[in-house]
Amino acid sequence: MNFRRNISGLVFFFLAVFILGAFDCGAENAVSGLEKRLFSFVKTDSGEFATSQVTVMAEIAREERERNTGLMYRRKLPEGKGMLFVFERDQILSFWMKNTFIPLSIAFIASDGRIINIRDMEPQSLSAVKSSRSVRYALEVPQGWFIRQGIREGDRIILGSL
Repeated sequence: MNFRRNISGLVFFFLAVFILGAFDCGAENAVSGLEKRLFSFVKTDSGEFATSQVTVMAEIAREERERNTGLMYRRKLPEGKGMLFVFERDQILSFWMKNTFIPLSIAFIASDGRIINIRDMEPQSLSAVKSSRSVRYALEVPQGWFIRQGIREGDRIILGSL
């Protein structure tokens, strides 16, 4: 009887470890299949046609399911990486940080690529962070990345064909 209890206990233990491991790793990699693209920025002080050397490699979340998951459950986001949320039409966008463990900065971006707002967001916060006007895109990066790169509201991201 002790043998059966021990086997049952071991089976339960390994099953729990497997499920938790799959949840943690799977959630972090759940969106790893998203298209990734390198984006450059035009800074307002460098002229209308001059691109700066600032780039970000962003996963592109186009579908509602991808946008709803976003960067949830991830434990890290390397410098120079992010997620670009693409919407079908211009609208006031609102984001929160439910199940998001990384402090992020978000840029709300007009359809022409101009950055309208840059806001910081705190991990696990349920407070809404909204764009000040209708926009088409949002770019999430590690918190403070825009400041460290000298990117500010009014600058432009070159979106190409999205």
